[in-house]
Amino acid sequence: MSKLTLRIVRITDPAGTPIATSEISLGRVRRSVHRLLAENVLCSMASITADGHAHINTAYFSYAPELEIYFLSHQRALHCQNISSNPSMAMAIFSSNQTWGGSDCGLQLFGICKQATGRQATKADRLYSKRFVEYHAWKAGLAPTSPGRDYRFYRFIANELKVFDEKELGAGIFVLVKVQRHTRLR
Repeated sequence: MSKLTLRIVRITDPAGTPIATSEISLGRVRRSVHRLLAENVLCSMASITADGHAHINTAYFSYAPELEIYFLSHQRALHCQNISSNPSMAMAIFSSNQTWGGSDCGLQLFGICKQATGRQATKADRLYSKRFVEYHAWKAGLAPTSPGRDYRFYRFIANELKVFDEKELGAGIFVLVKVQRHTRLR
């Protein structure tokens, strides 16, 4: 996350009431975000249909330290059609193996998403290959008529995060973070 700055906007309880605390440092939030991205491989993505309805889907993801999330999908999938006309997207990353009453955690990201092209598609392929070693064998084994041949990488750029990590940040605490980028993303 070296090419960006994270800024804590507010810390709240589950009802959204602000909590004044100096115990939650930006370093702790960064550790939490990095760990949540590293420990989870699935995300849920919310997009908006052309007629203004909510749509959600799930995908495997890889990521870059600059809070760029990459996923692989078919261009004709509804979520890909949605982002081609409205790039606004929200993402949730969490483990579904958590149990009620435990120390829960999850990450919500808000930003924009577009199909990755050129250098970004190459970067996505490299990151995805590193995270999912089976990916290249899957790709090489696709039949000529397989819809998988038409899959493309998509790049989600987060500009706001909501971090929930009870082990690291405390029980029932939500940290809203703004992302400021120091380099222009292409």
